[in-house]
Amino acid sequence: MAKRIVDLSLTVEDNMPAHKLFQSPIYLKALTHESTLSFGLGVEGDPMTFQTNYIGMLDHVGTHVDAFLHVNPDGLPINEMPLDLFMGKAVCFDLRHIGDLEDITAEHMAAAEEAAGVKVDGHIVLLCTGFHNRNWDDKKQIVWGNPGLTVEATRWLHERGSRMHGVEGPSTDKPSDNIFAQHRLCRDLGMSHYEWLVNLEELLGKGEFEFIGLPIKFKDGSGSPVRAVALLDE
Repeated sequence: MAKRIVDLSLTVEDNMPAHKLFQSPIYLKALTHESTLSFGLGVEGDPMTFQTNYIGMLDHVGTHVDAFLHVNPDGLPINEMPLDLFMGKAVCFDLRHIGDLEDITAEHMAAAEEAAGVKVDGHIVLLCTGFHNRNWDDKKQIVWGNPGLTVEATRWLHERGSRMHGVEGPSTDKPSDNIFAQHRLCRDLGMSHYEWLVNLEELLGKGEFEFIGLPIKFKDGSGSPVRAVALLDE
């Protein structure tokens, strides 16, 4: 059966929004086709020129996944985590009724599961709140307005065998407090998550699909940018 690929990833660009505690990335041209013309590469009449870009950033930039090491000093770094955590069967919950800085509760999760028609059983669960579409053009709100996943909702996922979930904003915890209850519970339960996902609206009503969001193999990485995609049956 043919598959349709849905890109769930932000474009990485210079000085893009980042989490409230993190630096934005630096992403600039280094060598250009114009500057490398002086290298004298290639042959007469057909010079060989090229471009390279400079990237300076944390490993939690744009659409990314957290390693267990991120919030657990004894947790696995990104290069040692099992690859099957980053791909597999998935479902997207419609939580667009959840507003900025509101809580996503276990009751919300149960209702969304029923509406999606997919019983969570080890699935990667993506949470569509519409936050990205509402706020991407507001550079303050996109950093300071995301909803938060409650510990009860996180336990709801864990009880159903889900070890990975994903949200649209910079964090699974609300930026309005510094408790980081969701991150701490993920640490204790051996769970992790994707942050800064986009285009989740395209997955609503599609039932179960395949998700892939592979990290870069950074040695001792605390996380990694990913090119997250969903594969939908046509």
